[in-house]
Amino acid sequence: MTVEGQRIVVVHGHRSRWIEEPQTLLWTLSLGYFRPHGALPRSLRRRFPNADVIVYGHTHRAHMRKVEGALLFNPGGVHQWNPTTTKRRLAQRPGWFEWCWLQVARHLRRYEAPSVGVLEIDQDRILPRIIGL
Repeated sequence: MTVEGQRIVVVHGHRSRWIEEPQTLLWTLSLGYFRPHGALPRSLRRRFPNADVIVYGHTHRAHMRKVEGALLFNPGGVHQWNPTTTKRRLAQRPGWFEWCWLQVARHLRRYEAPSVGVLEIDQDRILPRIIGL
């Protein structure tokens, strides 16, 4: 889409399951210490070479950085897995597969704070903000 002359791409941000699943497994087994998806911003830039702004999610990790002239912007996530949210979900008696994952996730030692993002755009500039909740 184009807003005030700025070309903006909005995309979830995931890649092939052959890349995603091993990284997610390592993140889970490391209790959040492993930081997956480090190459995602450059991968998105290659995928959308004509964009001025690429807004993506997927990682639930707030991020804003210029890559080869484009702003890559991840607002983070309103919901983040942490010991409190995991305990709350377990109390709802999820299905077997999710229950198994939550048994590991409830021990996470490193997790992101909830956040949202705002992009202010006019013809002269793009002003990104990430707001912690």
